Amino acid sequence: MPTPSTETSSAPFSFEIETRLRDSSSPSTEQIQANGGQFQGRTGTIHTPHGNIQTPAFIPVATQAVVKAVLPESLADEGAQAMLANAYHLFLQPGDDILDAAGGLGKFMNWPGPTFTDSGGFQVMSQGSGLGKVIDMSTVEEPLGDDDIAKGQERMANVDDDGVWFRSYINGDLHRFTPEISMQIQHNLGADIMFAFDELTTLHNSRGYQEEALERTRLWALRCIAEHQRLTEERSHKPYQALFGVIQGAQYEDLRRKACRDLATMGFDGFGIGGALEKQQLGTIVRWCTEELPESTPKHLLGISEPDDIFTAIDNGVDTFDCVSPTRVARSSAVYSPTGRFNLTNARFARDFTPISDTCPCYTCAHYTRAYLRHLFKAKERNAATLASIHNERFILDIVSGARDAINTGNYFEYRDKTLRNYYQMQ
Repeated sequence: MPTPSTETSSAPFSFEIETRLRDSSSPSTEQIQANGGQFQGRTGTIHTPHGNIQTPAFIPVATQAVVKAVLPESLADEGAQAMLANAYHLFLQPGDDILDAAGGLGKFMNWPGPTFTDSGGFQVMSQGSGLGKVIDMSTVEEPLGDDDIAKGQERMANVDDDGVWFRSYINGDLHRFTPEISMQIQHNLGADIMFAFDELTTLHNSRGYQEEALERTRLWALRCIAEHQRLTEERSHKPYQALFGVIQGAQYEDLRRKACRDLATMGFDGFGIGGALEKQQLGTIVRWCTEELPESTPKHLLGISEPDDIFTAIDNGVDTFDCVSPTRVARSSAVYSPTGRFNLTNARFARDFTPISDTCPCYTCAHYTRAYLRHLFKAKERNAATLASIHNERFILDIVSGARDAINTGNYFEYRDKTLRNYYQMQ
């Protein structure tokens, strides 16, 4: 089995592969066939100016420079290595210029480790179509037209070949995003890893529109690269910021592979895999991308955190990924456990004086019981969301950390199968 490298890089940003899953665990022909192709998973280290990220890694989402209801110090204690914030939201409030003056995102939010920012591409879709949560990985049985919006919704963004006009959800002001403006905002935010401006499509869009959007995203990527290079030279006194290209193409193999081949030649530091896809297609689409993209670059999957999706992503070569789900469900009293997810407000927990999970080492499980947490939720106390969120973030962080260790030690498939069997109560 390959020995993980202990070398460090002197470059401001770099990625080194340590252990490849196909080498450490020697998957059988039957496992490879069940996966639909060779496993691309691996462990590695992303080196950034603000520290290293051991991969694979889950990146908690700090949309507005905060993980909702949780202090950065708490997340550090639970094992978080980096955080991802939203360029669109921080541009609107408080303003990217304020974060630049504060010394960047990390200093502004008192997080000393690596940070990511997305480009605003998701909001182009969600504000433009008015479809809200349509990008939910579920099958679309009755597609809407390319120009349709959901009933009762108002279009807040309009895309053209140069960029996007959109109205602020805060006060209705009209704003313009272009690839250049997205780069300027993200450079001001100062994240270690940024994403190129892209057009995110949905499962409702036609094949023809997917092709148009893919070409628009390719041209925007070239403009992002040029502006990123200009700003990097202009801001040479600042820590280096890496730029990841974003792979779109929905569920079409030829479009996904074309996007990978196009962006692979542009000089990106890494790649994000995004866009519309059905849950059952996740592994296949990720594998298309990792087969095409340079192996030496890190890959980030945008927006997944369910345990089965986590392992599917890791199987097929994802190095980092993010999702708001752990804290979002926590705020409604849903918590993760090794044997599945449950709601703390259930009446059966009123006199349950055990922790959420006996095996969880998080702060919440070490100090509080299910009965107390149920009381906080029923009383609508804000600490309920904080304590449940701490636990949920730790649960996902630990699953991914365990996967990383299992790849390195050669027992990944046993770890994966046992974890999923217990969580989904499978025989």
